[in-house]
Amino acid sequence: MSPRQVVMITTGGTAASRTTDDGAVPVLSAQDLLPDTAADVVVRPRELMAVDSSSLTVREQFDIVRAIAAELSDPAVDGVVVTHGTDTLEETAFLADLFGDDPRPVVFTGAQRPADHPSPDGPANIAAAVALAADPSARGRGALVALGGTVLAARGVFKTSTTALRAFDTVHAELPRPIVAESVPTRPARVDLLALYPGVSPGTIASAVEQRAAGIVLSATGSGNTHPDITAQVNLAVQRNVPVVVSTRVPYGAVEPTYGGGGGGVDLIRAGAIFSPWLRAPQARVALIALLSTGADRNAIEAFFTASSPR
Repeated sequence: MSPRQVVMITTGGTAASRTTDDGAVPVLSAQDLLPDTAADVVVRPRELMAVDSSSLTVREQFDIVRAIAAELSDPAVDGVVVTHGTDTLEETAFLADLFGDDPRPVVFTGAQRPADHPSPDGPANIAAAVALAADPSARGRGALVALGGTVLAARGVFKTSTTALRAFDTVHAELPRPIVAESVPTRPARVDLLALYPGVSPGTIASAVEQRAAGIVLSATGSGNTHPDITAQVNLAVQRNVPVVVSTRVPYGAVEPTYGGGGGGVDLIRAGAIFSPWLRAPQARVALIALLSTGADRNAIEAFFTASSPR
């Protein structure tokens, strides 16, 4: 039997970092990160970039997704691993899943400790990700996140700790996987993510609209609530054809239009906002970017978030 082929795309992050006087920086090559594998698995490294994930641009995130698609165009490839910084891994992995109609495994991994730490976690995480990408039973599960001994679906995943080796959890383990498109667009739309809190200025929404954001995601309080002044600005944004999606800053539970009072979820819906029942704000923003970049209208956006909820 021919060995199973896994492509490992490296992008930098803590797994590739060493500590310097200026802090930890990604310096290791894709070749340096190659793990020991089973005899029936061959890993082909591809060094795409070497950056901290906190400094990634949206265009670079789309570049990563295009690189995955390019590798999967080879029928001899059995799976793909992407090494990625953990700061924004939940966003890039989800973006890959939005365009991931191929059943072969795509596994994102990274590290919480630099490579020169006395007990680095990167090597074990990468080895586990490669083994998962080579495993036929991982087919059809969409993009996965393998880190700290856990495997989670990309949809709904979020980082829970700045230091713990088990750094990720999920808002819901069985979210549906509606796909945005088969091909990755070349020009991503700009979507602003705005945090809501007591005393927030309604002008933040007006400013995003004036600066020509294609869409806005609100990280609201509770189950999707805010101040009445924000509701009025949401309505003005929607009137200017800027879709507004409401998520929450709360890690767990559904986001539902329950409250009134002028700034509750019921009021936001009436103002024209679209609720993201399960995808938290960072992933809701990625979804809105993908949707707007592929020409989705309001009905398609609303349908996507509805279809993203478990039945």
